[in-house]
Amino acid sequence: MGADVDIPEFRLRGEHVALCDLLKLVGMADSGGQGKALIARGAVSVDGRPELHKTAKIRAGQTVTCHGRHVRVAAS
Repeated sequence: MGADVDIPEFRLRGEHVALCDLLKLVGMADSGGQGKALIARGAVSVDGRPELHKTAKIRAGQTVTCHGRHVRVAAS
């Protein structure tokens, strides 16, 4: 991974977004169901730690990784 500026950002519309929804919104998953399956398989990490909770609340400042792709969550 390069410098932080290379990581795309997702801007929140509220205080948080469910992890399975975020995966769909940023294109890491084609659907919410696929996002849930990726999480269940352990293919998703938040801030470098595996996350197995499909509806984990992802907040500004966190970075989500799935299959080598990263997205940083930012405040609206």
